[in-house]
Amino acid sequence: MDRKWWTLIAVSVGTFMLLLDITIVNVALPDIQRSLHSSFSELQWVVDAYALTLASLLLTAGSLADLYGRRLLFTVGLVLFTLGSLCCGLSTSPLFLIVSRSGQGLGGAIMFSTALALLAQAFQGRERGTAFGVWGAVTGFAVAVGPVLGGLITSGIGWRWIFLVNVPIGVVGVLITWSQVAESRQAGARRPDWPGFVLFTGGLVALIYGLIRANETSWTSTTVLACFAAAAVLVGAFLVAERVGRHPMFDLSLFRVPTFSGAAVAAFGMAASLFSLLLYIVLYLQDVLGYSALATGVRLLLLSGASLVTAFAAGRLSARMPVRWLIGPGLVLIGVGQLLMAGLHPASDWTHLVPGFLLGGLGIGMVNPPLASTAVGVVQPQHAGMAAGINNTFRQVGIATGIAALGSIFAVRVRHDIVQSLSRIPDVAHRSSGVATALVQGNNPVSAAGAHGMQAAQVAEAARSAFVSGMNVILVIGAVLALVSAVFSTVLIRSRDFVSSTPVPPAG
Repeated sequence: MDRKWWTLIAVSVGTFMLLLDITIVNVALPDIQRSLHSSFSELQWVVDAYALTLASLLLTAGSLADLYGRRLLFTVGLVLFTLGSLCCGLSTSPLFLIVSRSGQGLGGAIMFSTALALLAQAFQGRERGTAFGVWGAVTGFAVAVGPVLGGLITSGIGWRWIFLVNVPIGVVGVLITWSQVAESRQAGARRPDWPGFVLFTGGLVALIYGLIRANETSWTSTTVLACFAAAAVLVGAFLVAERVGRHPMFDLSLFRVPTFSGAAVAAFGMAASLFSLLLYIVLYLQDVLGYSALATGVRLLLLSGASLVTAFAAGRLSARMPVRWLIGPGLVLIGVGQLLMAGLHPASDWTHLVPGFLLGGLGIGMVNPPLASTAVGVVQPQHAGMAAGINNTFRQVGIATGIAALGSIFAVRVRHDIVQSLSRIPDVAHRSSGVATALVQGNNPVSAAGAHGMQAAQVAEAARSAFVSGMNVILVIGAVLALVSAVFSTVLIRSRDFVSSTPVPPAG
């Protein structure tokens, strides 16, 4: 078999693993929480450690690949991701799992930033379109089957195997890449922007840590305010460094193009709203409604399946109609879908979520295909890699900040409601703080209250009501974020910004 097809296999295997791990972990989180006795904040970090590392390293990894060789860096990424997966599966504490997830994110960032460059080097003409089509199908399939596969593995043989299954696949991927994939570099490639990388990563870590810490203390605690101040200083220094640097990793002049900014807003808004909310929807389905990981994954297939089906149609339409009328309305559907999911009450069944799942999935499917082409279509070809990297970075930043911020808001609302409800129950009111903590962390609130008989039923009802109240609040916030992003992206994306020499769809 020709080496170029081996390249497609290697890239597809690596991409499938790294994208699968974005969605497969969500349905296993309640089992991980119970197994490792994780706090709510630690649960947030299990997801955010992966997204944060991806966001921080995407552009720097791309520069390293151009400089030292894309095959070499892709192999390094596969090795790091495989080792990270092994460590995740062997984790005995939340901290070890979080660090291991960061290792996965490091490998994932390297693979993701080099995948398309390897395909572009190996394929030409019509075959390049075929290769990109296969790669796109693999990405869509990974996102769609992630929840079901995660549920099947978690319910069948345990949560550790959602990570351990990556090990033999990763080993095969490394062998194929190193023996069959041709090396390629970019002539005249510049060294990475290390000052920019350090400042950007430091600012993002400080922001996420402050947001997650807020649910344990308060939004006005000294630690949280210090984190926010540090984030502001570091991000400000990053912007200055990128403006004056000779070879910045973020070319800020790209944001002067309204369409590029519109695509970034859309990427962030979609990720920070519905993508981030999936974590809390999973907790609701399992901790409140009592579904298994597999049953949860099957129900989430409504959302991911709708997204996958719509993406095929949107991919065709994006070549025939203005992309602003796919991206903007798609974000509206995502927002309306979240509004339909809101309005939960203690007696709600999972079917209450079905209309929102379907609309949200349709919206994601409408936004995803034209988004990447919009980001790269408004820049000169030599800047296409940076433009795509920045757009993907905004996605990962959206996931990381969305999970942290929405989780803190959720925890504050749950604690407020449970304390108020338990204050009316004799012999339990003095334990309301412990009950609130137990509820947020996925533990039994009735046991924490030490309640029996009638009081146990009252505590259980109060806990369920508080959880549902918190869900409603963050669903509405996510909806508002998606709808605001829809307005900005529709206004900003315009046809005259597209580079005529680049074969991209019109903006409208």
